[in-house]
Amino acid sequence: MTISVVIPTYNRRDLLSRALLSVFAQSLLPTEVLVIDDGSADGTELMIAKKFPMVRYYRQENAGVSSARNLGIHHATGDWLAFLDADDEWLPDKLKQQSKALIANPESKVCHTEEMWIRNGIRVNPAKKYAKTAGCIFNDCLLLCAISPSTVMIHRSVFDAVGVFDTDFPVCEDYDLWLRITANYPVLLIAEPQIKKYGGHDDQLSQKYWGMDRFRIKALQKIIDSGQLSQENQRSAITLLLTKAQIYLDGAIKREKIEEADDYRQLISRY
Repeated sequence: MTISVVIPTYNRRDLLSRALLSVFAQSLLPTEVLVIDDGSADGTELMIAKKFPMVRYYRQENAGVSSARNLGIHHATGDWLAFLDADDEWLPDKLKQQSKALIANPESKVCHTEEMWIRNGIRVNPAKKYAKTAGCIFNDCLLLCAISPSTVMIHRSVFDAVGVFDTDFPVCEDYDLWLRITANYPVLLIAEPQIKKYGGHDDQLSQKYWGMDRFRIKALQKIIDSGQLSQENQRSAITLLLTKAQIYLDGAIKREKIEEADDYRQLISRY
């Protein structure tokens, strides 16, 4: 089993160092580690050269996290890809536990793990709705982003089949990908937390963009129109799309946003 670790980063030099230390502290070391620098201006390249010369470092002009992850997928040589966000941290047995599970289930192509949440430096217990699930979890992925990028390990063939991250999504790019993957593949779950997922940063994308459901609606349209869903999954996706679109339509009417309201009326009428 060859494992490539892909870490996108943008102006997170110190957090990136913590993430990399957690990778090289793994009880099962990966085959290679790729850092994709999305145009940082904080000395990231110098830090990598000085502290982590074994890392394969690539730099691109700032184009967003989807583009950075896709560049990592392109340059990775492993059969399996594991992603780690620069502000997260792996626990020591993360890759070992996933590799063991995947070897025991050779038909499986996707494996994720439970996670430990750290918010503003304090461990918090996520709501029950955020509990991770296994198997055919398309319906779970409809409702929220049910897989965290930093927990997942994916076989390269999955990207060949469903495509990579969609660069048209400035946020919710992972939501879009999980819909495409879970519409076609069951997933394994390591039920014990294997990562520390940090939140509360001012520069988190979820803090930058208002109305995140706008992008989830776009992802729902995309998967519905793809023609790849089963009848049951298609019905579930359309039902959720209409619910979310109606909420935005009501909001647009309330704010007297005539063009926006017309757009959502047309969307609802399509389905």
